Amino acid sequence: MAEPHSSPVDRAFDVLRATAAGTGLTLSEIARETGLAKSTTLRLLAALERNDAVARIGQRYRLGPLVHELDPIPTSPEYERIRRVLTPFLAHLFEATRATVHLAALHGDEVVYLNKLHGPRPIPSPSRIGGGLPAYCTGVGKAILAFDDDAAQRVARGPLVAWTDTTLTSADALAVELADIRRRKRSLDRAELTPGLYCVAAPVFDGGGSDGSSDDDDESPTGSSRAVAALSASAADEAALARLEPLVIRVAAAAGRALGSDR
Repeated sequence: MAEPHSSPVDRAFDVLRATAAGTGLTLSEIARETGLAKSTTLRLLAALERNDAVARIGQRYRLGPLVHELDPIPTSPEYERIRRVLTPFLAHLFEATRATVHLAALHGDEVVYLNKLHGPRPIPSPSRIGGGLPAYCTGVGKAILAFDDDAAQRVARGPLVAWTDTTLTSADALAVELADIRRRKRSLDRAELTPGLYCVAAPVFDGGGSDGSSDDDDESPTGSSRAVAALSASAADEAALARLEPLVIRVAAAAGRALGSDR
């Protein structure tokens, strides 16, 4: 437990530090960590949320957009290449579905969103261009982890926080899910990060098809079949994902061939 400070500014920083220490903490957990009363903690969280220093997803709080703007996820030539080559495919996916669509890559244990196009009736979503979210509870994140064994094992060792009732919170459950994604060549987000937000995502391989295969590929989740990005389309209910799934898979496969040709 942190020793609470006396001034309001100090107490706000205590709350911010507690929020930064986890992948997502509840009001009770932050109050316990800081030693502050729940009412004080709630008031400070509300002020921090108004200023985008923290973001609330369901009942949990994590660092918000302002912090990421002050300490942005590093750019890289590879991220820029993925964004340049794949954005036209993201636009095609948007035109075909009129849904909110995402392009993302892996950054540590999170996914970083390289581009996002909003549908005409966008579903509230915590994703933002340049921002990161946990890979294990997002469609794009799971689509990449399924074909990156080292990253999947690293994520499975970390805390798997329950953002919603459907979040996968055990390493075994995540392993089963990733195996299913490898078979089906797509992943589903069943409101695992944000209540009411569903999506279907597919991995993008650098030169591979929808299964990540190439002439010398053995279809293992490592080696040449490692996914470098993922595309997704969002929906307000799980039933709508069946309609989006074939198109997302086809567009991701075409995007991978284009990425391979750009080498």
